[in-house]
Amino acid sequence: MNFTRGRLDVKRAMTACLLVVGVAAAGVVVADEPWDEGPTVTAATPSVAPAVAIPGSTAPVAKHAPSAEAAEYALGPRPAHLPVRVDFDKPPAAGVLFDVDSGDILWQKAPTRELPIASLTKMMTALLIVDRHRPGEKVLITDEALAYEGSGVGVLPGGKKVRLEAMLNGLLLVSGNDAAIALAQHDAGSVGDFVKRMNKRARELGLTCTHFTSPNGLQDEGNYSCPRDLAALARADLSEPRIRAIVGDDHAHLPFPIKGGFLDLWNNNPFIQNGTPGITGLKTGYTDAAGRCYVITRRIGGRHLGVVLLDSPHPLPQIDELMQAGAGG
Repeated sequence: MNFTRGRLDVKRAMTACLLVVGVAAAGVVVADEPWDEGPTVTAATPSVAPAVAIPGSTAPVAKHAPSAEAAEYALGPRPAHLPVRVDFDKPPAAGVLFDVDSGDILWQKAPTRELPIASLTKMMTALLIVDRHRPGEKVLITDEALAYEGSGVGVLPGGKKVRLEAMLNGLLLVSGNDAAIALAQHDAGSVGDFVKRMNKRARELGLTCTHFTSPNGLQDEGNYSCPRDLAALARADLSEPRIRAIVGDDHAHLPFPIKGGFLDLWNNNPFIQNGTPGITGLKTGYTDAAGRCYVITRRIGGRHLGVVLLDSPHPLPQIDELMQAGAGG
């Protein structure tokens, strides 16, 4: 797969639940991730914990050969000796460090443990939308989309139609739950039918420990995945130029049918906001049940690496340490 480097022009730190007002228009940006800038944990001995042995806690082993598409994005088998040896004092519930280009596993902890994933769900929503729709299509803003909860674009014009690519930016940059609902209805006619398509697509990609119940992840019950599946989904997302361009950028200035005619959206990825070099994506998420969930990809040390952490008490320093270790330094 050929991945291009995301553009990173402006260093910016934002706090959670920030209201962002563009120069020519306004967009309400509510971050769904309470960031943690705690101290970095010192790398030590390896800790590759197995998934908890309770029903539903681990993914079943596939009993059939994966499709060509599933094989393209799936991670490789666990090596006999993991290249990266990192232990955390307060580890995530599950996680994996992988090479985005090759799919090689460098570090893992409970990689098939099924856990709620909050807004990481939108990685699948985005993939379905770019697979099935063109940027210039017009998306109707329904009453259901306006009745969203949690993070949102916040200024969607009810009853009007908005260019699809603007909605895709709202979905991925500010984690818009309102955008997720509107896009789901545009694609399938209803949120419920779109969720069926999400689960069908998960099966096609060989995601054996993944199940969706909404297009935005706000509903935790029955909405779950595991680090290994999310890494494969990240590789699929980054193979799409439209998704890659959005998640690697810090800001979008978009024509929009509101006062002023334009909408400014800022990426809520804290690594992009903080100016960390080489960040190419991808998605953050938080609910009380899911905890802090991150899928971050970065070009570092001549490699393109990805980290998935689920329910991490200190995601930012843990991701940074894993990236540094994976890059050999």
